[in-house]
Amino acid sequence: MPPLTLTAQDIATALENLALAIREKTHGKALALIGIHSRGDEVAQRLLNILSEDDRDLSFGVLDISLYRDDFEHLHTNPALQQSDIPFTVEGAHIILVDDVLFTGRTIRAALGALSDYGRPAKVELAVLIDRGHREMPIQPDYVGLTLDTRRHDHVWVSLEGSDGLDQVQIVEKPNP
Repeated sequence: MPPLTLTAQDIATALENLALAIREKTHGKALALIGIHSRGDEVAQRLLNILSEDDRDLSFGVLDISLYRDDFEHLHTNPALQQSDIPFTVEGAHIILVDDVLFTGRTIRAALGALSDYGRPAKVELAVLIDRGHREMPIQPDYVGLTLDTRRHDHVWVSLEGSDGLDQVQIVEKPNP
């Protein structure tokens, strides 16, 4: 079966859904969006651009979780270290962690560990462009742009304009091992 492809318009709609849900739940309160390298940071930047139309205080940061991962032995190569950039005080802030795809929950567990090195936020919520299910950790998103019904072994490849030159999502079905 050929891969299912979501378009740039599907991604734009998912981002609008995320922004709408954040607006409805946070009522104009100050927020700090922190995108997880890589691609979560681009999703967070796009959300920031949409939410900046509101009359609210917004901050933006980027978090590298490479050293907090628990799956080094499963990676084919060593993770490329990126630089975190959180130019605001995390202590007492309302943080929304942003990632492109939520799958097992292990990336978010690592992000929470990395974030704690910066201080103790008042609140941390999770926004994901795509929730594909199949959690291994008790982690659920507060905001979801798009939910995909995938099988555990399928691959979900997100391409974003800033990182990859185009916006699309491919879901490639893999046979069960």
